[in-house]
Amino acid sequence: MSEPRQLHCYQYVNVPYEKVRDALTRDALGIFQRATASATSRARELVATLHVAVGALEVGADVKIDVRASKEKVSAFGERTTELEMKWTAANNAALFPAMEATLSLYALAAKETHIALHGRYRPPLGLVGGALDAVVGHRVAEASVLNFLQDVAARINRELG
Repeated sequence: MSEPRQLHCYQYVNVPYEKVRDALTRDALGIFQRATASATSRARELVATLHVAVGALEVGADVKIDVRASKEKVSAFGERTTELEMKWTAANNAALFPAMEATLSLYALAAKETHIALHGRYRPPLGLVGGALDAVVGHRVAEASVLNFLQDVAARINRELG
């Protein structure tokens, strides 16, 4: 099996770290639900539409997001970082789409500014064929989808908490 593909993107919000941390540790799925197109009402899952335009074609899939753990770390200098461990899979036809494990990290940049970063790891589905498709266009679709998701989450946090 090949090495997982890596994705990394980030956004900034004009909200203090503590407010963002508290909101996401209390109700990450609710924020994700409100930030995305469609969702279920399950307590630990939601269905969100990840989408991206590839040329004139709109590519999208409903995904189930599961927040597995949340932890806060404190550096030797007293700087706090919160990490939410997540996994998402396609809600339908899961074998055709990559499942991704990701870490959403939060840390303070300034008194009223928080950095939100998402580092994800996935393996393309469908073996060699999926690997070839991922190399041609799939990885860019995945990067754009994850960036759209994070932008939607950051916008929602700014609206709700800013």
